[in-house]
Amino acid sequence: MCQMQIRQATLEDLEVIARFNIALASESEHLELHPPTVRAGVEALLRDSARGTYFVAVVEGRVAGQLMITHEWSDWRNGDFWWLQSVYVEPEFRRRGVFKALFKFVHDEAARTSGVCGLRLYMENANDRARAAYRRLGMTETHYQVFEQVFAR
Repeated sequence: MCQMQIRQATLEDLEVIARFNIALASESEHLELHPPTVRAGVEALLRDSARGTYFVAVVEGRVAGQLMITHEWSDWRNGDFWWLQSVYVEPEFRRRGVFKALFKFVHDEAARTSGVCGLRLYMENANDRARAAYRRLGMTETHYQVFEQVFAR
């Protein structure tokens, strides 16, 4: 594993996070995102922690990976689920423990935060590599399916 620092992202990380999100959509879902919209979305979250939080892994002075959490209230459990989203590791840093370190950091943070009842994530169905990685970290598949309806704006 490479030596790295995990920290909460700041506005100084805006451009790299937006770039990573565009790459993530292209690599995982073959989607071409509108860069100004992505940049505005990342900036909105970085300016308002109620929307969520980005964490970044810094290796050799560079942001090598990222992970975003958002919150979902569970009335069934009287607690928050932290959703892991926008998970991305720069290609040259893959297979070096970057995601594992990000996950462990967020997992440990969630475990010691009162009111957090668990972690959740969703992934593209055909991403078998990600599925295997999540299982190795102790996550299990659920019986839920995700549905969406996107509004064109």
